[in-house]
Amino acid sequence: MKNISKTYSGNQVLKNVSLTIKEGEIHGLVGENGAGKSTLMNILFGMPVIHSTGGFEGEILFDGKTCNPKSPTEAMEMGIGMVHQEFMLIPGFTITENIKLNRENTKPTTLSKVLGPKLEKLNFTKMKEDAKNALNKLNMTVDEYLPVAGLPVGYMQFIEIAREIDKSNLKLLILDEPTAVLTESEADQFLDVIQNLSNMGIAILFITHRLDEIKQVTDSITILRDGSLVKSIPTSEIDIIEMAKLMVGREITSTTSDKKDIDSDTSPYLELKDLYVDMPGERVKGVNLQIRKGEILGLGGLAGQGKIGIANGIMGLYPTKGSILKDGKEMPLNNPREMLNNAVAFLSEDRKGVGLLLDEPIDFNIAFTSLEIQEKFINKIGPFKIVDSKSIKFHAEKIIKDLDIRCTGPNQYTRFLSGGNQQKVCIARALTLNPDILLVSEPTRGIDIGAKKLVLDTLVKLNQELNMTIIITSSELAELRQVSDRIAIISEGKVHTILPPDASDEAFGLAMAGEDIDKVVS
Repeated sequence: MKNISKTYSGNQVLKNVSLTIKEGEIHGLVGENGAGKSTLMNILFGMPVIHSTGGFEGEILFDGKTCNPKSPTEAMEMGIGMVHQEFMLIPGFTITENIKLNRENTKPTTLSKVLGPKLEKLNFTKMKEDAKNALNKLNMTVDEYLPVAGLPVGYMQFIEIAREIDKSNLKLLILDEPTAVLTESEADQFLDVIQNLSNMGIAILFITHRLDEIKQVTDSITILRDGSLVKSIPTSEIDIIEMAKLMVGREITSTTSDKKDIDSDTSPYLELKDLYVDMPGERVKGVNLQIRKGEILGLGGLAGQGKIGIANGIMGLYPTKGSILKDGKEMPLNNPREMLNNAVAFLSEDRKGVGLLLDEPIDFNIAFTSLEIQEKFINKIGPFKIVDSKSIKFHAEKIIKDLDIRCTGPNQYTRFLSGGNQQKVCIARALTLNPDILLVSEPTRGIDIGAKKLVLDTLVKLNQELNMTIIITSSELAELRQVSDRIAIISEGKVHTILPPDASDEAFGLAMAGEDIDKVVS
C-alpha cells in the first residue's frame, strides 16, 4: 500500500500511509483508537463505506499487480480475507452454515443435470467435513451443528477465523483485534494458530492493542498515530515501551492503585447469596460473595466459567435466583430499573448490543439512562416536563474532555466512533448516574494502551475520591492485579478462591484452572 490517504466529511483520517507485507509474514499494525488502522484495512478489503464516501488516494499492489478492490467479494477473489473487530456472524445459523456461507458445497440432482447448476442441492456431509477441518486447525472441539446464538464470544471469534481459513485461495488474512474478546489462554492458543498459518505461506496483517502479542508473534510492525505513519520496523529492533511511546506520542506508565486492607469483620456493602444466573455460555451456579464499601473487587477466570454472568445477573439482564443485598437491604431480582434506582450502574461487555444507542448522538447516549431513571436534564413547567438539551450538551462536552473521547463533537452519532471511543461513551453514561456501586464488565476490551490507562485511572480515581464501590470483571488478569484490592477467581460457576493482587503467578494459574492452591498461597 503506497501513500494511502482517506478523508471523511472533510476530516482526513489517513495521510500518505505506506505499508508492505511479504508472503508468509506476520505483520503487526498498531496505533491508538482513531489512528486509522481499521480504515486502512477497510480500504484493502474493499469495504463499501470507503467507496460510498469518495474512495481513497494512493496505490495498492497485491501479488505484484496494481489493484483496487471495490467490494469484499473482489478482495476475497484476489485471496484477501478479513476478520473484523465486530462479529460478522448470523446468530440463527449453525456454525457450519456461518463458515460455509456463500461458499456452500453442492451436489448434482436429476434436475440440475438438465436445467443447470442452480438446481443442485446442498452437500451437508461435505460442508460439515470442511467446517470440522477448519475448526480442528484452531483446536476447537465444538459441535459444528450448534447455532451461533448464545455461544461465548471467544467461540464466535474462532468461528470467524475458521470461516476465513476454510477458503482455498487465501493469501493474506487481516485480523482486526482478534484477541480482544479472548481470555489469555484462548489468546495463546490463537497465536499458535496464526503462527501455523504463517508457516503455510499465508501473510497475516495483525491489528491488536496487546503489545506483548505483537512482540511475541510478528516479524515486523507498522505504527500509526493520528492517521500518519510513524515507523515501520522489524519487531526484533523495538521493545514494548518504545512501541507504546511511538503510538501515543508520550510515556505510558502502568496504572496502580493503593491497595486497601479489607476488614472481613465489617458488614458487607453488597452481598450475593447462592446466586444463580442463567446466562448462556457464562452460567453462574451458586455464587456467595461479600463486597465491602469502597472496595475494588476483581472478578477473574477463564471464558465460560461464569465470571461475566455475575454482573449481568445482579442487573437482572438474565434469569436470576438467590439473594442480593445492598447495605443489608434485599434487592429485587430480575429488575434492571430497580437496580438503577438503587444507585447500581452497569457497564456491559457488549457495548454495541447493550451499551449504546448507535443511531443517536453522543450527548444523548451519555444522558439517556439518567434522563429516564433519575429525571436529570429535565425542566418542569407546571405539569409538563421538557428535556433540557442545553444542559445535556454542556454535560457531554465536559465528560468528552475528561475521558478524551475522540469525536467531532457531542452531536456525532456513536455508530461512527472507533471501538475504544464507543467504550468511553458507555463509561460516561454509567458515571452520569453517580452510582454507589459500579459494575464494570471487560472495560478495556478493544481499547488501545493509552485509552486503557485512562479508563483504569478513571475507575481508580472514582474509587479513591468518591469511595465508590467497584466490581471489575476482566479477562485481563494483569489489569485486575493492578487496580483491585481483592480478586475472586470464578470456576465452574462458583467462587473458587479469593486472592490478594500480589499473590504469585502460580497461585493465579492454579486457581483459574480450578485446582487447589493451598500449597502455593502463604
